[in-house]
Amino acid sequence: MSPDAVTVHGMSTSGNCHKVRLLLEQLGRPYQWVEVDSANGATRTPEYLAKNPNGKVPMLERADGRILVESNAILCWLAEGTPFLPADAWQRAQVLSWLFFEQYSHEPYIAVARFIRGWTPPDSPRRADLPRLVERGGQALAVMEKHLQSADWFTGDAYGVADIALFAYTHCAGDGGFELRKLPRITDWLARVRATPGFIPMPAVSDEVAARLATS
Repeated sequence: MSPDAVTVHGMSTSGNCHKVRLLLEQLGRPYQWVEVDSANGATRTPEYLAKNPNGKVPMLERADGRILVESNAILCWLAEGTPFLPADAWQRAQVLSWLFFEQYSHEPYIAVARFIRGWTPPDSPRRADLPRLVERGGQALAVMEKHLQSADWFTGDAYGVADIALFAYTHCAGDGGFELRKLPRITDWLARVRATPGFIPMPAVSDEVAARLATS
């Protein structure tokens, strides 16, 4: 294995995992993908927890055995020294602010709403949380829509890691009950992301999950 090669343990239909895969593809960096069914407890095994005690995906493993977790930290490490992450300290801080926004104000509502609708049974008590999640996720999308009134990207003047991080769950926000058609600037930005060189889409969810999403 090349010393630059990495192994990513992830669930393909997870936005947090897909963002890492997307950047690796766009960087043209060699990697191995290990599919982990985190929705059904595969991250809670003793073997997995020995490497990542937090028991989540994605997890990046270097050829020398070092481990890096947390999707946006992985993005920053992979993008270091590339056009995907600004070198200027102020611009980098702006990128970090969007990465923190994504994990604190965006993903906890949009991604969780998607998970509840697609990966929990129709009688799950967690479905009572959906109205609150849709409200708070809608607020995050409104912040993004406002930003895009005066900018094409979230990473600065060009596409980069903040766009990748925010794309991950925004593009499938409809799965969580969010109406993206009412957000024209976000819709246009999603199209710009999809048009970037090396872009790959997130794999389709299973038929079982798709059926739940269609009837939720």
